[in-house]
Amino acid sequence: MTEFLAGIDFSAWALHALVLLPLAGACLLMAFPARYARGLALGVTLAEALVALGLWWAFDPTLGMQLRSSAAWIPAYGVRYTVGIDGLSVFLVMLSALLMPLCVWSSWNYITSRVRGYYALLLVLLTGMIGVFIALDLFVFYVFWEVMLIPMYFLIGVWGGANRLYAAIKFFIYTMAGSLLMLVAILAIVWHRQHAMGTFSFGYDEVLAYTVAGSLGPLKPWLFLAFALAFAIKVPVFPFHTWLPDAHVEAPTAASVLLASVLLKMGTYGFLRFAIPFFPAEAFAPLTQAVVVALAVTGIVYGALVALVQPDFKKLVAYSSVSHMGFVLLGIWAMTVQGVQGAIIVMLAHGISTGGLFFLIGMMYERRHTRLIADFGGLARVMPAFSAVLVITALSSIGVPGTNGFVGEFLVLIGSFAPYPIATGIAATGVIFAAAYLLWAVQRVVFNKLDRPENERLTDLTPREWAILVPLLAGILWIGLYPSPVLRRTEPAAQAIVDQVEAVVPRAVPASVLPQN
Repeated sequence: MTEFLAGIDFSAWALHALVLLPLAGACLLMAFPARYARGLALGVTLAEALVALGLWWAFDPTLGMQLRSSAAWIPAYGVRYTVGIDGLSVFLVMLSALLMPLCVWSSWNYITSRVRGYYALLLVLLTGMIGVFIALDLFVFYVFWEVMLIPMYFLIGVWGGANRLYAAIKFFIYTMAGSLLMLVAILAIVWHRQHAMGTFSFGYDEVLAYTVAGSLGPLKPWLFLAFALAFAIKVPVFPFHTWLPDAHVEAPTAASVLLASVLLKMGTYGFLRFAIPFFPAEAFAPLTQAVVVALAVTGIVYGALVALVQPDFKKLVAYSSVSHMGFVLLGIWAMTVQGVQGAIIVMLAHGISTGGLFFLIGMMYERRHTRLIADFGGLARVMPAFSAVLVITALSSIGVPGTNGFVGEFLVLIGSFAPYPIATGIAATGVIFAAAYLLWAVQRVVFNKLDRPENERLTDLTPREWAILVPLLAGILWIGLYPSPVLRRTEPAAQAIVDQVEAVVPRAVPASVLPQN
């Protein structure tokens, strides 16, 4: 323990605080009576959000990995607690921390049983999410990946809807299957490196140098496949998406928000941080490119078309996530600065917009105890503020210019057009389909006739609900109208990833589809 503490660089105290504060808060919460649970959880998550917000000023976009700290954890096997952030991870860390107090507020009146356990699990989940995005040791990364899985399983299985056990078990089996594949791949790389070099190391830099050097030989395609499947299930990439709608529909509102806004991003983050840098030649082999781009485009169109026919508003938004994450995958495999940067922005924008939609659907459910679109109508007359926020959030999810959704999708389409012109053209239709399913849903919920007596007595947004929605509206409009600060902080990370790939695969896309002079 002394050696571990001595190795920690406390100048990177913010990252340590982001991991330890919610964990300590969960322990403290369980020691107090249940009536204090909500207040304690809100206090801890607000403190966490303030620390995360400070990263905006502490982060220098001109540098690479920063706020880095490393300490020996299990020296005999080369495991070190190593953390750091760059332009790829900083916004995902901030998104995770800033959403959590909103999730606590959204649960204020909704969760009435096993209150301490619920909020303690939310805090443990926050530790896992933050840890995944800052870990620079593969063993530490895997630990946080699994830490995140367990609280979400219980949040769905205990506080979910009528089919919560089925949804929770399905979520657990899918995610655990991918996790075990990734664990086998990590152990295989470390074991192979130990036999070649005589020392154990799970460190990101050491593993990256070893894999890029080509020392793994014929194992490399299989190891890439193991990582890729683990991350594809988490995204989820079509056809590994079937766990997602069930989990979303049955999960309580806060869990749905975190699942869509943060947990799905762990898959695409894993591709950008691990699978592609470790195995660039395998990731951009012609067959791999063809398969991934085809699955991305299929996911965009399929998710949108299935969303179009959903009677349940929550399931509609769940399938829209499959479509949006297809854009992220397409931008990543374009492997241009615009494409990768667009993928990062889409991850951030989707987290804000889709999180907002799930919050709004949760507010509808608390009033009517139904999520069926047909059960509503005419809400603009009785809930004008709610209706206005729903329209703005839906427009941002569609990607209307002036909202956050437009910036990322535009960059993805620009960045992917040169390498994949046909696929990009098909993907662009996803924007049209998104307008179809979301505007039609909003029309039926907000602007149709007010013909149900139950809807005439609904109350508009409360101060607590405004406190949840105003930060999300600010994010939608700020990134949509003035994206420059976000783009400045993500561009160096995107450029570094592209340079890293091109150093091994000089031309990651077929020459025939590159623009000619």
